[in-house]
Amino acid sequence: MTPAARVQAGIALWQAVDAAPEAPADAVANAWFRARRFIGAADRRAVSDRLWAMLRAAPRLAWHLERARAPVTPRTLMLVQLAVAEGMAADSVAGLFNAARHGPAPLAEAERRALAALAGARLVDPAMPEAVRLGVPDWLLPRLAARFGNHLAVEMGALDRPAPTDLRANLLKATREEARAALAAEGIATVPTPFSPWGLRAEGRPPVTAGAAFRAGLVEIQDEGSQLVAAMLDARPGMRVCDFCAGAAGKTLALAAAMANRGQIVAADVSAARLAAAARRLRRAGVSNVERRLIEPGAKWLKRAAGSFDRVLVDAPCTGTGTWRRRPDARLRLAEADLDDLVRKQSVILERAAGLVKPGGVLVYATCSVLAEENEAQVDGFLSRVAGFAVLPLEAVRARTRLALPGEGPYLSLTPARHGTDGFFAAALVREAVA
Repeated sequence: MTPAARVQAGIALWQAVDAAPEAPADAVANAWFRARRFIGAADRRAVSDRLWAMLRAAPRLAWHLERARAPVTPRTLMLVQLAVAEGMAADSVAGLFNAARHGPAPLAEAERRALAALAGARLVDPAMPEAVRLGVPDWLLPRLAARFGNHLAVEMGALDRPAPTDLRANLLKATREEARAALAAEGIATVPTPFSPWGLRAEGRPPVTAGAAFRAGLVEIQDEGSQLVAAMLDARPGMRVCDFCAGAAGKTLALAAAMANRGQIVAADVSAARLAAAARRLRRAGVSNVERRLIEPGAKWLKRAAGSFDRVLVDAPCTGTGTWRRRPDARLRLAEADLDDLVRKQSVILERAAGLVKPGGVLVYATCSVLAEENEAQVDGFLSRVAGFAVLPLEAVRARTRLALPGEGPYLSLTPARHGTDGFFAAALVREAVA
C-alpha cells in the first residue's frame, strides 16, 4: 500500500470502529482486515498501529479540532494525528489526500483551514483541561484522583502506553523454559515475567498466534496480572474448583495447568457463545478436567453444587479501566451509568458465587479495574452483608502459594506504572469452617 492508501485505510477503519460502539475495537479491526485479505501483514500492522495511537489520543485530537473550530470527523482526526501526533509538515499531509491509488479524497476548504490552524501544535498542550490531557472521561477524573493522588499522571501515562505481549506457559505441555525455547525458534524473543512463575513477556505485538508453539498449546496469551489472579486460588490436583465468570476460559486454563488436569473445574458463564469459544481453547491446551456450565435462571446445577467447591473464582464483569493500554477504545465508551450498573451486578454475582464455597474453602474476587467502587468497596459491602467469610490477607496468600505477589495491605492491587501488568484487583476470602 502507498502511504496515502494507508491513510485512507485508517480513516475507513476508524469509521468501522465508530459504527460498532458495542464491539471492542480489536474485534472490529480483526473482522475488517479479514474482509480485506489483500492487505499484507506490514500494511495491516501500520494501519492498526496508527488506529490504536489515534484511539489513545482521541480526546486530545478532538480538543485540537475544537480549538481550530473544525468538525470532529474521521478525516479531521486523521489530520491531527498526522500533523500533530506524527509531526508531518502541512504540505506533506495535504499531499496524502490526493485521491490517487486508493488514497483519500483531496482536502475540502474547511479541512485545509483546520490543517493550517494546527501549525506548531503539540499533542499535549498546557491549555488542555486535566481530563483531556490525561485522556479520561470528565466524570471519572475525581475517582481516579482519589485512587492515585499525586501519582495520577504517572498511572494514567502508563495506561496510555502500548502494552507488551504477556504469555503463560502451559505446564500441561511444556515448562516455561521449554515454551521460551519454542518461541525463540520462531524468532520471538521473550523474558520471564517478574511475578508469575508461568509467564513470559515479549515486546510489542509479535505474531504469536500464527506460530507452532501457540498452535500446539504450549503457550496462551495472558497478562501477567491475570496469571497472578488465577495463581492466588492455590488450586491443587484433586480439588473441586469453579471459575464462576469463565468467559472464554483464560483463567480456567491456568487453573487446569496448576491442577495438572486432576480434580474437577466447572467453567461457568452467562454466555453460551463464550463457553463455546472456551471449548476450542481447552482442546488446544490439552485440558481434560473441565466441564462447562451455563448460568441461567433456574439452573439446577447451581443448587446441587451449593457448598461443594474448594475454590471459587469470581472474575467479575467490570469497567476494564485496568486494561486501557490494550483497549484504548474502552475509555471513550465508558459512561457513569455503566459503572453504577456494573457495581450492582458485581454484588449479585459475588453473593451468588459465595454460596458455592465449602466450609474452609476460598473465594477469590477479582476485577481488571482500578476503581475503588468495584474493588475494595465491593469486598467491604459483601463482608457486611454475608456472614461466615473473612479476608485472607495477601501475606497469608503469599505463604500458602509461595508466590512473589507484589504490594502491601490485604489485597492484590496491580497497575501498569508500578508492576508492568494490566490493572488488576483480587481479594481472597475464606469461608469459616463449621465448628
